[in-house]
Amino acid sequence: MANSEHLAKLNQGVSAWNDWRRASSGLMPDLSDARLTGANLEGPNLRGADLSRANLSRAHLNGADLSGGVLTEAKLGMANLTDADLGSANLAWADLSRANLNGANLSATNLRGADLSGANLKCAMLLGTDLEHATLSRCRIYGVSVWNATLEHSVQRNLVITGDGEPTIEVDNLEVAQFIYLLLNRRKLRDVITTLGEKAVLILGRFTDRKDLLDLIADKLRSLGYLPVIFDFDRPTDRDLTETVKVLAGLSRFVIADITNPRSVPLELQATVPDYMVPFVTIVQRGLPAFGMFDDLPRKYSWALPLLEYNSADTLLAAFEQKVVNPALEKAQEVRLQKAAAPIRRSAED
Repeated sequence: MANSEHLAKLNQGVSAWNDWRRASSGLMPDLSDARLTGANLEGPNLRGADLSRANLSRAHLNGADLSGGVLTEAKLGMANLTDADLGSANLAWADLSRANLNGANLSATNLRGADLSGANLKCAMLLGTDLEHATLSRCRIYGVSVWNATLEHSVQRNLVITGDGEPTIEVDNLEVAQFIYLLLNRRKLRDVITTLGEKAVLILGRFTDRKDLLDLIADKLRSLGYLPVIFDFDRPTDRDLTETVKVLAGLSRFVIADITNPRSVPLELQATVPDYMVPFVTIVQRGLPAFGMFDDLPRKYSWALPLLEYNSADTLLAAFEQKVVNPALEKAQEVRLQKAAAPIRRSAED
């Protein structure tokens, strides 16, 4: 349990607490099991403090110095840890779901088994961070710096790599996320398209009323060993969407495009299919509005497969490997042989 004197001092406010810490050099505060839900603790010196199992849910800890602290199994859900220093802290099995860690220092931090689902990790520093068995689903990771992190057995899904005001792009790997974002923002690196060519699958569709299906497709691809990259057209952007889709298509083994109730997808297909010899598997839910002129694409470009209709998400997923993946792989091999074939020359003298 927390030391009652230490807890009372903290409840006097950050200024009084920091003065006490300066006057009590060498003392390691014991705030274990403390109930500090929603507490306003902006900028406290909690260096080396024992906050194990403490409840800091929704607490304001922006700018806090928690370096070297012990926060094992602490509850920090929805806490504000903007620009906080958590370097070398122990947060094993802590709950950081939906916490704001924008700009936080997580260097050499122990986050083994921690729940970071939905957390904001924008511009955070993860240098030598232990994330083994951690859950990172739905994190925002724009600008994150990841070096020598331990990620074995971690859950990395739907990581949002783009910033505010940009189209949402989700990937399933922290290190791949940095690579893809770099490619999207450095023209000279866009020639490096083979690194992900065997595993990446670009998924195009609408995030408004079709997001559930896109997520199910992504899960199915993961179960088959692929790396889904989901692209959302429906958010405002100052970047050329066609250019972005072309970059992602060039990185992919194949592309899946849902043209049910379409908006931007048909235009991107028309602009992308002719330029990239990448298999395009286009799907539509039977009975709903589709892209009426789509059939012109497979007539002109062999790597665009005929439109695949389905009655429901269940029937699509049941036939997914047979009707989506296998035809795409067959077409990819066909295209590969076509690209590798020797050029045909004619002679005016023969």
